[in-house]
Amino acid sequence: MSRILAFAASEARIAMRNRWVAIVTLLMALFSLVLAAAGSAPTGELGIDRLSVTVASLTSLAVYLVPLVALLMSFDAVAGEIERGTLPLALTYPVSRAEVLFGKFLAHLAILALAVAVGYGLAAVAALAVDPEAVAGLPALFRLFWSSLLLGAAFLAAGYAVSAVARRPGAAAGMAIGLWLALIVLWDLGLLAAVVADDGGTFTTQVFPWLLLGNPADAFRLYNLAASDATAAAAGVGGAAAAIPPVQALASVLIWPVLAFGLAIAAFRRVTP
Repeated sequence: MSRILAFAASEARIAMRNRWVAIVTLLMALFSLVLAAAGSAPTGELGIDRLSVTVASLTSLAVYLVPLVALLMSFDAVAGEIERGTLPLALTYPVSRAEVLFGKFLAHLAILALAVAVGYGLAAVAALAVDPEAVAGLPALFRLFWSSLLLGAAFLAAGYAVSAVARRPGAAAGMAIGLWLALIVLWDLGLLAAVVADDGGTFTTQVFPWLLLGNPADAFRLYNLAASDATAAAAGVGGAAAAIPPVQALASVLIWPVLAFGLAIAAFRRVTP
């Protein structure tokens, strides 16, 4: 464990030196405050507290921003070490490749946790300042926080896998952005087109729910909306959130970080310094 923590501390210092901590925290804080101000407009119509509606808006933010930030932090975790020539030196120490990768993972996850905590915390303060009843939405906000970390963990591990496969930072960056576009943007567009073409057939009723659960970002969104009082604030996925049991969405959110990290370790072991 001491070896893992040593690599984590080293990676954290590098991230602070590269201004990643400040950039990620500023991004989350800025977008969270904007959504806290703009996303609470329907509270009067829905009859629920301001923070619960803000959580629904933050869920949509997290689906796009958390995976992107995670991939940007992790895409050069292996490829960058290869290009700088530091990977052979790191592997000369009595430490396994899994321990090296887990040390990087702990550092990046801690940075992501700090950024998410600051962003969501500012949104909560803004909601509580104008609506004392917003305290009822704190459990939903806490659920969004830890599930956002699980989502980020899945994409951090996916970024390590991409980095190990690409072996060059430029190629890894392109693959990371392509992965983000495929899972966050194109996946949902493809499913929507298929549902429209199917017109309520077997695909819509039998296959579509499993494809949603097969994407960690969709599973994250479905879990948080299904467990929230503000499902109506997200009309586009409200029906799907109500139709899929939250326990299935939670299982997907929990399983994906483990699977992705396993793939990252397998890819890293094939890298020759």
